[in-house]
Amino acid sequence: MIKDVMLEKFRQVFGDTQDVKIFFAPGRVNLIGEHTDYNGGHVFPCALTIGTYAAARIRGDRKLRFYSMNFDKLGVIESSLDELVPSRDARWTNYPKGVMWAFEQKGMKLPYGMDILLNGNIPNSSGLSSSASVEVLTGTILREFFGFQVTNQDLALIGRYSENNFNKVNCGIMDQFAIAMGKKDHAIFLTRRICHMSTRLSRLTEQRL
Repeated sequence: MIKDVMLEKFRQVFGDTQDVKIFFAPGRVNLIGEHTDYNGGHVFPCALTIGTYAAARIRGDRKLRFYSMNFDKLGVIESSLDELVPSRDARWTNYPKGVMWAFEQKGMKLPYGMDILLNGNIPNSSGLSSSASVEVLTGTILREFFGFQVTNQDLALIGRYSENNFNKVNCGIMDQFAIAMGKKDHAIFLTRRICHMSTRLSRLTEQRL
């Protein structure tokens, strides 16, 4: 089972599995429309059964330790809650760090660092939104461990905010929305109205938080 594989790898990398929890966020495929959600058009995405798994736990300090089974040659990449800035050296960890940065930008301060191990079965460069999957996954982890009162829709908006402003990628809301709000055997007809509503909600969320 994937849980057993994740826990065993976590133990190998970080020493033990005390207080570790397992999380999952799907990838997404877009059935109709490309690059239209941020240009006023319609899209029709759905969540997938493949995605990104995480084994994570809270630390007692402000250190962040990341490890990806998909990029095992990179080893453990260390950072800190005091170093939430984009960096080429941070490589793939810019995506989870960006979500942590976004939570703090919206007033949800992170009191402790984390050990996070990822394992995704989304093919690299497949266009199935592995980065958005990591963003929603990170938001889910933070909500679970720190008790933040955010909805799945909030997680989608925060993920987009982090990608736009931390990683400087001019994406729309489709990827994060489909991943955070997807349901089994359903697709999402994401219209111009919903895209604009999501933008307004993002601004309202910033004001509320």
